[in-house]
Amino acid sequence: MTSGTSRIPVPFSGEGAGTGELTWGQQGIWLTMGKTGRTMNIGGAMALPAGTPLAEMVAVLRYLVSRHQALRTRLAFGPDGTPRQVVSASGEATLEVLDLAAGEDPDEVAEALRVRYESVPFDHPVEWPIRMGVVRRSGELTHLVVQYCHLSVDGFGIEAAVRDLSSMDKSTATTTAPVAGHTPLELARRQQSPAGQRQSEKSLRYWEQLLRALPAQRFGESGDRREPRFWELVCRSRAMHLAMRLIADRTRSDPGHVLLAAYAVALARVTGRSPSVAQVLVNNRFRPGCAESVSHLTQPGLCVIDVADATFDEVVGRAWKAATGAYLHGYYDTYAHQALLARVARERGEELDISCFVNDRRGPAAITDEPLPTPEDVTAARALTTVHWGRRLPTYDGSFYLHVDPVPGAVELAVWADTHRLSPAEIEACGRELESVTVEAALDPAAPTGVTAATGTRLAV
Repeated sequence: MTSGTSRIPVPFSGEGAGTGELTWGQQGIWLTMGKTGRTMNIGGAMALPAGTPLAEMVAVLRYLVSRHQALRTRLAFGPDGTPRQVVSASGEATLEVLDLAAGEDPDEVAEALRVRYESVPFDHPVEWPIRMGVVRRSGELTHLVVQYCHLSVDGFGIEAAVRDLSSMDKSTATTTAPVAGHTPLELARRQQSPAGQRQSEKSLRYWEQLLRALPAQRFGESGDRREPRFWELVCRSRAMHLAMRLIADRTRSDPGHVLLAAYAVALARVTGRSPSVAQVLVNNRFRPGCAESVSHLTQPGLCVIDVADATFDEVVGRAWKAATGAYLHGYYDTYAHQALLARVARERGEELDISCFVNDRRGPAAITDEPLPTPEDVTAARALTTVHWGRRLPTYDGSFYLHVDPVPGAVELAVWADTHRLSPAEIEACGRELESVTVEAALDPAAPTGVTAATGTRLAV
């Protein structure tokens, strides 16, 4: 246990205040939080350089909250419970300082603080949407821990805020540089404008076209239900990393499209169902005024990828086309989107199971100028693959959720799945098939997917 905890009040003031509707990205997170009961808090912990002064951390917190309206945003609720965002011009944040007791491990204390910040829901009408704490040992800071309310920022918004720190004057916690990118209130006004509504309607027409054409069900029922219901499988594969590089070079494709193709083929092999469906996370940062916006802009885009009776290279091309459509139409009014899903399901007379997600978080790390591997390199790397079970939770964001992260010289897959829809053996098969399909395709450009239109049966596992 830490020897003591102190809290430093950090007054702040910034430009801009007011009340407005939630942005489309905020609507989506709000609905997901309500559906799953998860906090959705986002952030992490990092070791600090030796000699980092406490005053600098105070200045960073003051700067971030003063500078960015998203971090001065709380919620107000109408009589029907509908939330609205409220931006304040001033207030007081808190920096928590944890002093270590003798013998305590600073890494462990920082992780425990991160878990506490992540697991405790924000009090949205009262609490500012940023929690910041530092770990101190014998007067020296060792770690910084930050968690944000996901309603205020997505991962790209956090990256924009971090980039903006380079303009901060550490002695005054101010800057003369103008704030870049739309604020959440500006985004909400633009989204509610006639032009914004036309964009939403265009996106939803695209969604409706796909929803009416795809098969309603993805998985069927699992023969091995477990509790807690949602299981995480973690796979680290150098072979898949190398294989995807070879395929991307051969097909002149983005590594993300190769990953999406591998997901589509692996899921179809295990479930016996094609086409595969994925909701990809569209960052929407390519839209005017959004690149440096400290806000939540990410929304799901829908991909439908037919993998039957094709080579893997052909599926890569189909994944590119599907992803392009998803990116262009991943910007819409979330409340109207939910109404669309309900209406199409009602008119089709069956629920639509599209709760499959792919979150490729590799970014620029997926592209490298290293020499291309040889087929022998790919084959030899399979011996280095590791697979293990991770966390188990009573609820999660979808029936199947693939997170992809870069690690040095490899790729790490976190496969979350509902054991009521896929058995643990099938979840593991999905993780292993992701590697298998890419390795097969890397070694043989004519490699078929192994899925036919008449398959209709699950892979035996």
